[in-house]
Amino acid sequence: MASQVLLQPSLPSHKTHRHTPTFRALESCSSMAELKQFHSQIIRLGLSTDNDAIGRVLKFCALSPFGNLDYALQLFEKIPHPDAFIYNTIIRAHLQTQSTRTCINFYSQMLHRSVTPNKFTFPSVVRACCFEDAVEEGKQLHAHVLKLGYGADGFSLNNLIHMYVNCQRLDDARRVFEKMPARDVVSWTTLISGYSRWGLVDEAYEVFERMPERNSVSWNAMIAAYVQSNRFQEAFKLFDRMRVEKVELDKFVAASMLSASTGLGALEQGEWIHEYIERSGIELDTKLATTVIDMYCKCGCLEKAFEVFNGLPHKGISSWNCMIGGLAMHGRGLAAIDLFKKMEREKVTPDDITLVNILNACAHAGLVDEGRHYFDHMTKSYGIEPKMEHFGCMVDMLGRAGLLKEARKLIDEMPMSPDAGVLGALLGACKIHGDIDMGEKIGKDVIELEPQNSGRYIILANLYASVGRWDDVANVRKLMNDRGVNKAPGCSMIEMDGVVSEFIAGGRSHPQAKEIYSKVDEMLQCIRSVGYVPDKDGVLHDIDEEEKENPLYYHSEKLAIAFGLLKTSPGETIRISKNLRVCRDCHQASKLISNVFNREIIVRDRNRFHHFREGVCSCMDYW
Repeated sequence: MASQVLLQPSLPSHKTHRHTPTFRALESCSSMAELKQFHSQIIRLGLSTDNDAIGRVLKFCALSPFGNLDYALQLFEKIPHPDAFIYNTIIRAHLQTQSTRTCINFYSQMLHRSVTPNKFTFPSVVRACCFEDAVEEGKQLHAHVLKLGYGADGFSLNNLIHMYVNCQRLDDARRVFEKMPARDVVSWTTLISGYSRWGLVDEAYEVFERMPERNSVSWNAMIAAYVQSNRFQEAFKLFDRMRVEKVELDKFVAASMLSASTGLGALEQGEWIHEYIERSGIELDTKLATTVIDMYCKCGCLEKAFEVFNGLPHKGISSWNCMIGGLAMHGRGLAAIDLFKKMEREKVTPDDITLVNILNACAHAGLVDEGRHYFDHMTKSYGIEPKMEHFGCMVDMLGRAGLLKEARKLIDEMPMSPDAGVLGALLGACKIHGDIDMGEKIGKDVIELEPQNSGRYIILANLYASVGRWDDVANVRKLMNDRGVNKAPGCSMIEMDGVVSEFIAGGRSHPQAKEIYSKVDEMLQCIRSVGYVPDKDGVLHDIDEEEKENPLYYHSEKLAIAFGLLKTSPGETIRISKNLRVCRDCHQASKLISNVFNREIIVRDRNRFHHFREGVCSCMDYW
């Protein structure tokens, strides 16, 4: 990066004020054909070398959506002494096209030609350093900002904070921030977003709390930080504070809170936000509509999701993908395929996400022939080459159906090395279908790919336990301990009257823990009378029968269901979100509870939805 001593800027022209009507007409220009007429007129007036006149022509060509950057560059080459305005225009134009290295090169040329940058130069050039991760050039620009007397210019300093944040130089960003003589909302919000982007949410909150004045953008930055870190409860607390302080809810805050509702499975909260959007006249654009659809799908309310989807006057690809994915997640494979066919009829071109959702739909519904068809169809009909996610869906589908050799063959023929997701799908299938030999080999491979994922060790250990290989079970457990890998505790959440309660397997922190455990005992006693027998296959190691039963009784979803029974009446729906896959014992128990206690129980686990009603699950025991 050049850093010469900078000379005086070129002087502005005083010759063009007589031609103001011409320039005003130029500002209303709407095509290059019109622009060229004005350009000809300027040449006839003898102003072809006048920076003020030619700068206006160049600005239209470089920055207008009707302009032509190549024409602007040809003009630029013919200007004998371009000034800062002209350079700023060319730099901004290249920033718009993300030709960021070219921006930096033009700035360097500007210095070589002794044109003094001004406060309008630095924001664009500093932004260019973000895209290239050109932090060293950015630091030189920082020096230029200070050297040329713009150390108090908010636009330049805010862009420096943004640049340092983008390059993960958070200490440098904080130093710029702390030395600013005057900070605006943009300064504070940029630093908050920067900390949250790199996972430092508590540091972001510390900055947020120091803000002297907040607007909806800064509130949303902090709420979004919690949502992106899966700290949904804290997002809701902050949202409640925002409402108490009478801050108006805009579409960005609404989108963040819909995502928080989705994360917690908090349907009532999500419905309230959707109703607020409708009441307040917030525009339901494609992005926000998709977030609403996603919330309803992931909170277990497909009917409302379809209602919003069908009411959209214009459906973008993201809306189609979200609705198809929602059907897939609920095990509605044939309905997902029907919607995909409707999408094709409406001439909406699918993308790779569409095909992931369709293949997932086939996997969750056991539609093997259909899955093979669409896997072939995506390349032949749409030219979409399968990515890792598509192969993962196919391996999952084939594995669930017991076609382990076909799944293994597909992995061997992949054009890329399989990741832990692909191999993990096959490992789970080996456990389901009892293929010890293949499962052992795959299990060891996937553990080395994801050494900190406790689930991989547990599946392999359970595979060994299923055939009584207790020494191998002990070795897997020892490997987990040596590597400091802890099993993620089961956690289930349930929303009642707008309040989300969280249950940990075996936990007793809930204020009504005594009543809940009493209800669990009553619940299990009732379903024993209609044939419930604890399924102990999922218990990891060789302990005695009584000890095997007790942990199963107090799995997190059983606690959540018991709490739901305490709070609802017969005929009502209980909705639960769980962080792990539902185990076989809880699946069987939930079916019986739904029948004995006359409730529909909707459980969203890590992979999909289960709708338990009248003793039957929507997955038809295929999950």
